[in-house]
Amino acid sequence: MSKKDKASTTDEIIDGQAETNNLSKEEVEISENGEEMDMITDEEQLKSDLANEKDRFLRLFAEFENFKKRTSKERMELFKTAGQEVIVALLPVMDDFDRALQEISKSEDKEMYKGVELISNKLKETLKSKGLEEIKIKAGDTFDAEVHDAITQIPAPSKKLKGKIIDVVEKGFKMGDRIIRHPKVVVGN
Repeated sequence: MSKKDKASTTDEIIDGQAETNNLSKEEVEISENGEEMDMITDEEQLKSDLANEKDRFLRLFAEFENFKKRTSKERMELFKTAGQEVIVALLPVMDDFDRALQEISKSEDKEMYKGVELISNKLKETLKSKGLEEIKIKAGDTFDAEVHDAITQIPAPSKKLKGKIIDVVEKGFKMGDRIIRHPKVVVGN
């Protein structure tokens, strides 16, 4: 085979490799053989796959961290309000104690008053230790629809009491920052 035939055969081989690998003729000529060029593309493919897997891992890890934070926050919230249902059920009992103390204070039996007051205080302190707080309001405070529950409106006895609370019918309570029973009030108009 002559040099000319060898050169044309080499060119045909290079052209075939370039077409097979989707490379230009110059890229194939730069490498000494076709295998070396395939290794570079395989290496680039592996680097690309590795970068994709790293990105997927980081996203998955971030999603898991967010899940852990969210469930931890929900668990803490659940612990704070775990006994809320029982406490809400006991609120009418506290109201009854207050009404009973009001009526017993009118009688002459001071010992019975002291006994009922001790039981009432014990119940209140127990509920307070579980996170129950009374919402402090009094006549003359400004009405806030977010906090108070207006059961009726009456003509205000004075101009200063327009839009203000005139009477508190039922006490309100909250646990932490959450209101579990809105105070029922009478508002002046």
